[in-house]
Amino acid sequence: MKKFYVASSFRNIEQVRSISGQLKNKGYVQTYDWTDNSRASTIKDLRDIGEKERIAVKDADFIIVLLPAGKGSHIELGIALGQGKPIFLHSPDDKVMNFETTSTFYHVSGVEIVIGTTDRLFEKLEEENYI
Repeated sequence: MKKFYVASSFRNIEQVRSISGQLKNKGYVQTYDWTDNSRASTIKDLRDIGEKERIAVKDADFIIVLLPAGKGSHIELGIALGQGKPIFLHSPDDKVMNFETTSTFYHVSGVEIVIGTTDRLFEKLEEENYI
């Protein structure tokens, strides 16, 4: 069974939960659900959460990054890139293609940019035989 991880910011928590729920309903395994956490209040909390997220990215077969994303999500993107994991970068609009504000690493090999609705994200996952 394929395993996945969804990276994003607390601003997108409901969207992360929705996408994760849909994938789990299809039989996929979520390597870690960071949305169950409250915001970290100590360095120890940050360390514990960071270790769980690092392991979750390592254990996943593919990664979904939902924009806009926070600094932790971008580190998770880097970990996934370094491990050669397939990454699906979802942006609700085409700001991801704005040369002045986009990230270099959004456009490297292994990153599939998906612009539009989450339905479009699921279509792309299906087209690429991930679901």
